[in-house]
Amino acid sequence: MSSTLVARMDNEGDVLLAGPAIRAVAATSSVALLCGRRGRAAAALLPGVREVIEWTAPWIDPDPAPVDLVETLSLVSMLRNRFSQAIILTSFHQSPLPLALLMRLAGIERVAAISDDYPGSLLDVRHRADDRLHEVERSLDLVGRCGYRLPPGDDGRLRVLRGARGPRIPQQPYLVVHPGASMPARTLDAQHWREVVRALTGAGHTVVVTGSPGERLLTAEVARAGKPRTRDLAGHTSLSELAEVIAGAAAVVVGNTGPAHLAAAVGTPVVSLFAPTVPARKWRPWMVPHVVLGDQQIACAGCRAQVCPVPGHPCISSIRPAAVVDAVQELMGEAPPMMAEAG
Repeated sequence: MSSTLVARMDNEGDVLLAGPAIRAVAATSSVALLCGRRGRAAAALLPGVREVIEWTAPWIDPDPAPVDLVETLSLVSMLRNRFSQAIILTSFHQSPLPLALLMRLAGIERVAAISDDYPGSLLDVRHRADDRLHEVERSLDLVGRCGYRLPPGDDGRLRVLRGARGPRIPQQPYLVVHPGASMPARTLDAQHWREVVRALTGAGHTVVVTGSPGERLLTAEVARAGKPRTRDLAGHTSLSELAEVIAGAAAVVVGNTGPAHLAAAVGTPVVSLFAPTVPARKWRPWMVPHVVLGDQQIACAGCRAQVCPVPGHPCISSIRPAAVVDAVQELMGEAPPMMAEAG
């Protein structure tokens, strides 16, 4: 079996969205996945990945270190003469060309990517993608151009390897609320999350609040709003354990961030409080019942801001807590829609 290097260099959610494309390649080729430090945990959960190679790209990481010659050449050395072909997966706003150059220096003979910019001799397969495609479809479109298709019986949903033992949640059913995000513009502030949790627990729901170790102050503040019907698990789960907590939930309430895609990967419905810094049509939860809340038509949609520059963050701060409760009830009811939008 041939060996293919697939690259997806950004966050956990982005790596999870690459899963179907990676499975398509892995159906006929042994796959090594090149990813950055922020995507490593997700990469380890993807079916079809034989090896994970970590290297953080300074043109992709949101908090990049300075470009370093030794670090850059270390990647070239790691890849040297190991792969005959590589596929670079990117989002619509990213260039694959810096990484393609390093792959050429590593001796990779065939490099494929989506690129609107002229690639010169850096790419052998220069693909153009329909701008309307979801990120999952975008990656599948590229690997399809390279001759890879999902095998029979694979419906293209997100998937992760299962089996980790997450914390036991005695109350059933429960909701997961994940208030944090790597970019503040993609989620509510603490006060609005408190109001959401207060409304959910007031409607009789048990809420499990999740987050990273660095989000413990945020989750503690949010969880207090719903006591005694809340439990704070921030910092107490690995990504694989978080997947099990989410898998046991009736629904997840979350901003546009990685746990929304983790929920899709384990089949849990999502209430997405989606700030349209990027288009919802490209980043909404994939092939899982979900409701998108937030003003998707606001004038500043598509800003790609890391921190909202508009006072009050109006695109999602306008979401009424009652609307979140209604969305949860809708998803817990009969035959919820695959996508609905509400303010």
